[in-house]
Amino acid sequence: MKKVLASVAVLCAGVLSPALHASSAQAALPRAAAVPGGVALLPLGAVAADAERPRVWFGEQQVLVTEDTGQWLAVVGLALDTPAGEHELRVQTSGETRRLRFRVDTREYPEQRITIKDSSKVQLSASDLARAEAEFATIQQLKRHWREATDTDMALILPARGRPTGRFGVRRFFNGEPRSPHAGFDIAVPRGATVSADAAGRVLAVDEFFFNGKTIFVDHGNGLISMYCHLDRSSVQAGDTVVKGQQIGEAGMSGRATGPHLHWSVILNGAMVDPELFLSDRSKRR
Repeated sequence: MKKVLASVAVLCAGVLSPALHASSAQAALPRAAAVPGGVALLPLGAVAADAERPRVWFGEQQVLVTEDTGQWLAVVGLALDTPAGEHELRVQTSGETRRLRFRVDTREYPEQRITIKDSSKVQLSASDLARAEAEFATIQQLKRHWREATDTDMALILPARGRPTGRFGVRRFFNGEPRSPHAGFDIAVPRGATVSADAAGRVLAVDEFFFNGKTIFVDHGNGLISMYCHLDRSSVQAGDTVVKGQQIGEAGMSGRATGPHLHWSVILNGAMVDPELFLSDRSKRR
């Protein structure tokens, strides 16, 4: 049971198509961090007017490719359980396939110990466990969603104004029991505080989950997805188009939460990655 809970809990805790032409010769890129939970930026070669854009996969998941200063660049999300060492991408250009090797370095994340007064959120009943397992499968499917788009905005903004209380990658213990690392970024805000879209996109899903509470998924195109958890209210529904900074809901403490806050996750080629890598210094002060 602990193994299942560890897998489910990571869910609460974003990919430009093989690059359709970017609107600018220089993309707004996340900061490079080739570590578990980070983003690897890997050059693929010069852009040529008469050549196809590369298509790239990391495992079975298609990877964001964008144009940056005359070069094709793969923007690869690395899940927290990615082992350190050598990895490879599968790169397809003009019908030819090659392998591109790259290295993932180690990173140690700090620990966090959390007390949950409602012990039923830690030691699940049989019915709650069955629900959580079904929701785990649903969220995994949403994380792998791919929608072709002409461009994807990777210059994200903070979706709420508040104090950071839980950073990405922290190894968590609930009531003394180890659980999966924190796969998002927590912002302490009062109940009812505005939650905004971190970038333009389309609402992929709005649902209520055992751990995550009321949750909104926004698809930014080509596999870059944002997830907003523990909401009190949603002001959008699946299929809605949103613009950067638009209100999409209100913060709360639904699901497994010790107080009102927003849990914000960024998913890149199916992997939960550090949202702060996508923020400019100006955005962090928002």
